Amino acid sequence: MKERHLGRSGLLVSRLALGTMTWGHDTDPDEAAAQLAAFVTAGGTLVDTADVYSDGDSERILGHLLRETADRDGLVIATKAAIRPNGRYDGSRRHLLRALDASLDRLGLDHVDLWQLHVYDPATPLEETLSALDEAVLSGRTRYVGVSNYAGWQVAKAAAWQRAWPGRAPVVSAQLEYSLLRRDIEREVVPAVLDADAGLLPWSPLGRGVLTGKYRTGIPAGSRAAAPHFSEFVQPYLDEECGRIVESVVTAAEGLGVSPLSVALSWVRDRPGVAAPIVGARTAAQLAQALESETLTLPQEIRDALDDVSDMSAAHP
Repeated sequence: MKERHLGRSGLLVSRLALGTMTWGHDTDPDEAAAQLAAFVTAGGTLVDTADVYSDGDSERILGHLLRETADRDGLVIATKAAIRPNGRYDGSRRHLLRALDASLDRLGLDHVDLWQLHVYDPATPLEETLSALDEAVLSGRTRYVGVSNYAGWQVAKAAAWQRAWPGRAPVVSAQLEYSLLRRDIEREVVPAVLDADAGLLPWSPLGRGVLTGKYRTGIPAGSRAAAPHFSEFVQPYLDEECGRIVESVVTAAEGLGVSPLSVALSWVRDRPGVAAPIVGARTAAQLAQALESETLTLPQEIRDALDDVSDMSAAHP
């Protein structure tokens, strides 16, 4: 698998990341082990988790695998904090540093490679939140820091604050939802990320699974849309407009002799500023399909056609 620098930092990451949100919930430890093994065999390095995924079980499973089967030095481990178990946002210095210590304990590590602010907390002054990033780097508990789910102005403000004084930890990444079905971040967030010299880490690059084409004729049993805890997450992308985009992806895939998944993933992987889309598969078999996209580079005429069919309506600004 090819590698890219994460923004303008010196950190190299695989251009596809392994997401672990389902680990400990829909993905059991054995299946997680199979996923990690397949990912590493394919040359993948960036593994993303968070302290709140499956109430910490995602980090616990990953930590066990790092101790038992994986080459820690060959992997780039990323986690996140700023959401309490009850769902409340908390960007206070107190909570963030306690959360990082708890993550390191679950992972069985003395440091992570990338620590990200999971959400923006409007109730805490941003300078306080960012001071926790500086402390985490200075104390050796993380090597790099980033943000997640920030609006364009929030990315710009955080990046500018960190640049304003020597010794502050620069924001090297921004994790956001981005796919052919979710291009609104191109209006303000992507330009802010590019201006900040950060790398974009798209989550849900397959449009919450809809771009695989599996919902074209209904909702399959066992799919996320059929699961009570995920149905509302998928439902917004099952409308007519999204269906039209999916059909274009399917047509492109048929013409290229590949899967719709590979087409959709290749499209977002090669967008400006993207370092690595994060693929969160439920099974190792699903992950194997995503890994096949590594060999695909979309012809320009197909990229143009997909750009046109998924183009956002005019908006201001």
